[in-house]
Amino acid sequence: MADTQGADAKTKAAQPASNGNGTRKLLGVTVDPTEIKRKAEMDLKAIQEPTKTDVYKSIFRVRHDQTSRSRTLGVLSNVFLHLHPARVNRDAVRYSFTWGMGGISFYLFWVLTWTGVLLMFYYHPTKVQAFRDILYLEHDVPFGKLLRNMHRWAAHAMVLTVQLHMFRVFLTGSYKKPRQFNWSVGVILLVLTLLLSFTGYLLPDDQLGFWAVTVGTNMARATPILGHEGPFGPQLGMTPFNDVRFALLGGSIVDANALLRAYIWHCIAIPGFAATFMIVHFWRVRKDGGISGPSRIMLESEIKKPRVGR
Repeated sequence: MADTQGADAKTKAAQPASNGNGTRKLLGVTVDPTEIKRKAEMDLKAIQEPTKTDVYKSIFRVRHDQTSRSRTLGVLSNVFLHLHPARVNRDAVRYSFTWGMGGISFYLFWVLTWTGVLLMFYYHPTKVQAFRDILYLEHDVPFGKLLRNMHRWAAHAMVLTVQLHMFRVFLTGSYKKPRQFNWSVGVILLVLTLLLSFTGYLLPDDQLGFWAVTVGTNMARATPILGHEGPFGPQLGMTPFNDVRFALLGGSIVDANALLRAYIWHCIAIPGFAATFMIVHFWRVRKDGGISGPSRIMLESEIKKPRVGR
């Protein structure tokens, strides 16, 4: 009987005590059931209708209704959305027209960026350690071989997709007025893509990278004006010890200086230039009216005949 009375006393003590005004006291903390219900309803509303929450409204200040005015205001008032036009030609975003090569190239650039950052944790740009780091990465680091192959094949794929993207732009005439400047920016991005692939060859410090860089830098000796074997090079005082090849290698042979310079160009300088020109490229696409779509079909009756002078 005493044990039963003790258990009943503990049960009563655990139950919340009412204060007469709707609030209850549980374990020394005052609890308002109405406030709890209100917060629960707000959480449920945030799950069911996230566009009506304060967090969403603080990011997107204009309601995204299906009207031209609201869509335009929503795009112009948001730092991320204003990079895109308020209206897009439906035919201009068809994969049969764009091939999606520009977006795929940008996606591969991000894959290369993140995998490259992870590879930098296991790499030392020195003649003694570079090749050992590659072996350690492939045989001892968990998923290291997968990481290196992702970086390698993404680099090959990006060279291909950038070339296909420019080929598509040329076929569709998207380089013409008013997009001449953006075409020039695209050519620069193609050159930077090739340079990224070339400078990455030397980093494993194996025979393939050594001879690839040797052949490539020997070709630089014939660069006009900048190479000592190129046109106008000797006339301007270019020698094997001050021309563009010497600047690329940091010396006259492919050694430790060349490895360090290739590492800096590949991991810092060229990616920085490429990211800058990509921003300009995307901005110009927006300012030039978005993606250039197929030419509008005109009826014969819509074509204005040239006036014949009297």
